[in-house]
Amino acid sequence: MMQESLFNDIQPNDLRQPQLHKASVVGSTGNKDWTGNNKSVFSTLGASSHSKGERQKHDFYATDPKAIEWLLKLETFTDVWECACGQGHLSKVLMDAGIHKKSTDLIDRGFGESGVDFLGLEVQEWNGDIITNPPFKYAKEFVLKALQIIPTGNKVAMFLRMQFLESQDRKHLFIDFPPKKLLVTSSRISCAINGDFENNSGGAMAYCWFVWEKGFKGKTTIEWFN
Repeated sequence: MMQESLFNDIQPNDLRQPQLHKASVVGSTGNKDWTGNNKSVFSTLGASSHSKGERQKHDFYATDPKAIEWLLKLETFTDVWECACGQGHLSKVLMDAGIHKKSTDLIDRGFGESGVDFLGLEVQEWNGDIITNPPFKYAKEFVLKALQIIPTGNKVAMFLRMQFLESQDRKHLFIDFPPKKLLVTSSRISCAINGDFENNSGGAMAYCWFVWEKGFKGKTTIEWFN
């Protein structure tokens, strides 16, 4: 594996109580939340979101199961909570691997336990690992909450746009809690609006797995897969 140092060797501070933002439910539109047109193409790699009216209502972009199949080849996990499970695209792979423990989501998409606001839960501890593709606008809050409730030595893996590395705000997240690894796919893996992979034309967004190990104090490395 090719590896590259990304961050300085900084010891993270003790975990702090994150400032959490509770997501709100704005009613239901049935199985589909999509309210725009069928074309969702970015003209530039750095685009931060779809155009107005085309952004999926509850930020639901299902992850291609290939992403987690690769993750499980590269990392080991146990007793996994998928806390933004959607239609179960990641959870089903975790079940097949025998490491799934719990699947929840704020919205009922026909899989797992619905009506569960991960950020709003007063959970003190989760004695296992956490893997998910969270709503991007709450990704930082998901990371902090997950790191807060797992034991030292356990893992958090989030499938996020590489754009998550940017911004002054998130810089402090990486300084305080550096990921152990960034696992970057060399062949693009896309996320599908409303889980509709049949009509998904791909896109210009690049994703990777951000893997944290609670208590890790070394340098973040990058590895390429696929």
